[in-house]
Amino acid sequence: MTFSIVARSADGRALGVAVASKFLGVGAAVPAALADVGAVATQSYANLAYRPQALALLGTGVAAAETVKALIAGDAGPIEHRQVGVVGPEGPGATFTGKECHDWAGGAAGADYAIQGNMLAGPAVVGDMEAAWLSGDAAQPLPYRLLEALTAGDLAGGDRRGRQSAALLVVSKGRGYGGTSDVWADLRVDDHTGPVAELARLLAMHSLYFEFPDPATLLPLTGALADEVAERLVEAGHVGPDLDDSLASWAGIENLEMRIVPGHIDPLVLKHLRSGGALHE
Repeated sequence: MTFSIVARSADGRALGVAVASKFLGVGAAVPAALADVGAVATQSYANLAYRPQALALLGTGVAAAETVKALIAGDAGPIEHRQVGVVGPEGPGATFTGKECHDWAGGAAGADYAIQGNMLAGPAVVGDMEAAWLSGDAAQPLPYRLLEALTAGDLAGGDRRGRQSAALLVVSKGRGYGGTSDVWADLRVDDHTGPVAELARLLAMHSLYFEFPDPATLLPLTGALADEVAERLVEAGHVGPDLDDSLASWAGIENLEMRIVPGHIDPLVLKHLRSGGALHE
């Protein structure tokens, strides 16, 4: 009744899970991850104890495959109805599908991923997810790469009962809000007719509001651009002698403070300012 991918970024710095299901609030049950330790997805009669157990084992250096074996060995059941996928900070991922999981059920694992699903439209769900992961741009940020794989599974039919929820959890040291957390992205769509597409919309918003700008794209706040920005800020009610302070004040209200760099403006911030932002919606 669920399909998921657990994976690690090419540089090894990020770990995460993307999942979708005909199940209310799948993000509250399936995924767990800890920066520099690993990620796990537990599903199909999910044993939620697998989440802390797997992370504890991975944290002591146990490989993904051995972690899966330990989870199963310590489970009182119904083991043959369970599914689990695990990825550690290095080494291949591992997946397990019990023999009594509802058809179609199965999984695939490789150098840095584990994919699994049950009650699916068919094997193409897992197959297309794996193909999307393997053919994806390894340099792409992990949240987007996971979402691409999840989308491939959704387009292949996903959960054969229908669509309801989806979630994305990605961790990486210092990649959280303001650099004070390791949670890069934690997004959930609990009840929606198109949860994977909605998850994509939320991820785009998350990137805008909570990620630092690309230094290579920053525009110097000088000349005509500085004059334009100052004029637009005055129109938005942010009047002050210092342009950087006025821009930071406006950005804080717009939830764009992560993208503010003194003496410069992020093109995404400029676009939002030119559109009038939330102040004019």
